[in-house]
Amino acid sequence: MMGFWYIVRMNTELPQSFFQRPVLEVAPDLLGKYLVRTHDGAEKAYLITDVEAYDGETDLACHASKGRTPRTEVMYGEAGYWYVYLIYGLHNIVNIVTGDTDYPAAVMVRGVGAIDGPGRVTKALGIN
Repeated sequence: MMGFWYIVRMNTELPQSFFQRPVLEVAPDLLGKYLVRTHDGAEKAYLITDVEAYDGETDLACHASKGRTPRTEVMYGEAGYWYVYLIYGLHNIVNIVTGDTDYPAAVMVRGVGAIDGPGRVTKALGIN
């Protein structure tokens, strides 16, 4: 689906500086914010209810635990970038890069509103 996505707090788009903090600070602060999509002049907002943090190469659950590769390069980029990856060849998962450039950290959106499960979130919202 085409459209523009962003995250808001009290009708204000979050600035890049919100994401330029350690992932363990950003992740809990995303709870209660809204994932907003604008498409064809209409907006729809989804309350972020569940997230998961991935913190650097020593975090074995983090994609970057095996080091810098073409697949993980986005995690070493600027805070605030969104990236979507395909897991198990079945589900798209959305993450938001956090922290300092050259340090791989990101927050996965696991639930919005009544939609639980990262693969269900992206499918229901048309994120691919």
